[in-house]
Amino acid sequence: MKWLDTARAYKKNDPAVRSLLEVILLYPGYHALGFYRAAHFLNTIHLYFLARLVSQFGRFITQIEIHPAAKIGRRFVIDHGNGVVIGETAIVGDDCLVHHGVTLGSKVREPIKRHPTLQNGVRIGALAVLLGDITIGEGAIIGAGSVVTKDVEAHDIVAGVPAKSVKR
Repeated sequence: MKWLDTARAYKKNDPAVRSLLEVILLYPGYHALGFYRAAHFLNTIHLYFLARLVSQFGRFITQIEIHPAAKIGRRFVIDHGNGVVIGETAIVGDDCLVHHGVTLGSKVREPIKRHPTLQNGVRIGALAVLLGDITIGEGAIIGAGSVVTKDVEAHDIVAGVPAKSVKR
């Protein structure tokens, strides 16, 4: 069950979590993923208006915006959540973690793949901005407040504006 795996991922990644019930009832990032999954399903069956309606309602409730066409893997954790934006062509792998204020955004307006791809196990610090059709390699860490516009190698740690490798 995806929803239970996700709740367990929250418990694993957040030492403040006391129980799975707490995550299920009280965590806005968890709720945002529920809205996203419903909107994504509607999007895949070409009910685009309803998908956006569900997505916007979820944004209103959680302050987290995930486009219904984005592709999100299993056990994705949005810690604290406020202000997270995930664009239409973004791809998020399994076991990724993002903090509040993270943007997976675009640099262009054409209808092409224009948002970042996060491979499995990526961690992104608060207020980081990732722009364009870039790939963040498996297990990479993006420092808080970083601006990333170029690919990041697997297991690399980047930080700064613009983001540069600080450790491999």
